Amino acid sequence: MFFCFDGVDGVGKTTQLELFCQWLRERGDDVLTCRDPGGTRLGETIRDILLEHSDITIGARSEMLLYMASRAQLVDEVIRPALAMGKTVVSDRFLLANVVYQGHGGGLDVPSLWNVGLVATAGLQPDLTFLLDMPAAESVQRIGREPDRMEARGTEFMERVRQGFLVEAKQREAIVVVDAAQEVQAVHRAICQAAEQICVKRPSQP
Repeated sequence: MFFCFDGVDGVGKTTQLELFCQWLRERGDDVLTCRDPGGTRLGETIRDILLEHSDITIGARSEMLLYMASRAQLVDEVIRPALAMGKTVVSDRFLLANVVYQGHGGGLDVPSLWNVGLVATAGLQPDLTFLLDMPAAESVQRIGREPDRMEARGTEFMERVRQGFLVEAKQREAIVVVDAAQEVQAVHRAICQAAEQICVKRPSQP
């Protein structure tokens, strides 16, 4: 199985991903975690360029393609081999984030982003994406560090991104929206309940 966590920054993805992986391991799953962008030597280099080097000018289409390149390497080098070995893969972000941040947030054509993304991933999509949701004005207050390149674009941008996530969730049944403003354990329970339903419906990917 292939799971993904997404949402605007500050919604608690890291905490919930860790709790979910612990739950999976207690069930007996062999779990591999990764992050997008990143997860490979190439991907981590691209991640550094995309998120940390604010002195480098990156156009919207170039930015999108850099994310796609990192993801293509992640799929080929990490995710597909892990799924082939019967592992459960849990990723911190995947293609949905690219579509929403660069499309709904950044103004690029959304259908085109999905099409480019399907090429980059060779058609691989998560069995289920947990979309942790809360208003951007609340989530940004939770970020306890210097903002990266994306976060520095401000609350208005982040709210456009949030609304983009919600639009995509309405159109794709493999995305479950979870209220991230709840208490941590309540969020965790909602995630595990959704995962149990999808595990019953779908066998593990070969």
